[in-house]
Amino acid sequence: MPDRAKRPAHCLPREFDVAVIGGGLVGASLALGLSSSGVRVLLVESVGPDSPAQPSFDERTTALGNATRRIFQGLGVWDVLEPEAARIRTIHVSDAGRFGCARLVARELGIDAFGYVISNRVIGAALWNRLACARGIELRVPARIEALEITAGGARFTVVSESGTREPLVSKLVVGADGAHSPVRAAAGIEAQVEDYDQVAITAVVVSDRPHDGTAYERFTPSGPVAVLPLHGGGYGTVWASAPGRAAELLALSDEAYLGRLQERFGWRAGRFVRVGRRASYPLKLTRASATVAARTVLIGNAAQALHPIAGQGFNLGLRDAALLAELIAGATGDVGAPDLLQHFSDARAADRGGVVRFTDSLVRLFASRIPGVSLLRDLGLVAFDLTPPAKRALARVSLGFGGRAPRLARGLPLT
Repeated sequence: MPDRAKRPAHCLPREFDVAVIGGGLVGASLALGLSSSGVRVLLVESVGPDSPAQPSFDERTTALGNATRRIFQGLGVWDVLEPEAARIRTIHVSDAGRFGCARLVARELGIDAFGYVISNRVIGAALWNRLACARGIELRVPARIEALEITAGGARFTVVSESGTREPLVSKLVVGADGAHSPVRAAAGIEAQVEDYDQVAITAVVVSDRPHDGTAYERFTPSGPVAVLPLHGGGYGTVWASAPGRAAELLALSDEAYLGRLQERFGWRAGRFVRVGRRASYPLKLTRASATVAARTVLIGNAAQALHPIAGQGFNLGLRDAALLAELIAGATGDVGAPDLLQHFSDARAADRGGVVRFTDSLVRLFASRIPGVSLLRDLGLVAFDLTPPAKRALARVSLGFGGRAPRLARGLPLT
């Protein structure tokens, strides 16, 4: 992606309404949502979307809820994504070595699928292909920002291109979509709480000796949860959470030995694992910003909250952040960085954000607990859930959020 609009450093700063810092899946979605709003949008991303170093668009897989599907339909990218997506028609949750088990079947709840599993690389390519020809958006990629100063009147910063060109810019609103270690969050003076789960996630694509039937598995084991998700083409995306030392040992194994360990932990419900792709890993932490807004600043996605992947809710939550923020900005009649608009966003997202964070964190702690008696209560809870249709129907509606007003795009409505 070429660097755009190189201007002499002595020029007066260019002015934008919204500067989105971070062009990963969430930031790119926000920018695309604003492309036809009439708002002047700048998107800055430090790594080109086609670069192998782009961490947001690697071979990791993401489970998209039905509300996320509707948001992508509203953004005009679902037609490209759908052929590469695997439908989740059944969810199977189990507690290794114990009797606790629950099974949800989409057709029994009157829906086609609980969600869809797709590669981050495919999602990123679809978004950036649309961004490249979208009106109303200026792209700076690869580029980074320096000297970000945020005041009550706006944000000032310098964009530095890969070639070293420096461009002074100003914006009424700066959006931090720049990840769990967000420089925008730091510049805005927003603190973050970080809780280390003392786990590392190992991700890999595996192939079984039989094609999947659309079942997504979550297997809780004594050494950490294992998620096995169906993929387009018949394979599985796997996420295995383990203690750091154990994870290092697993990463050092040969492919054959790794498959044997994975099979031993997960079991045989998906058949025999016969091939594994490149393994990658990342530490698992819960990062929560103390606030999602400050003067002329909004945080979305992992800059606001970075979650454990145990329930597959992190990206879906971040995309709802982006969808509601795009809705409020597009519908604004005045200053898009005004305090009342930002407070409205914060209030409207609080219930969903808090609910998802608590739900995810509680699952991690519940299935990691070694307190006597907890495992029995856990298994009884799974069995009770499996026998309670209303609870299953409630879980099927989780994709709309855990509270508060769902964004218009998430409900299948136009942005404004």
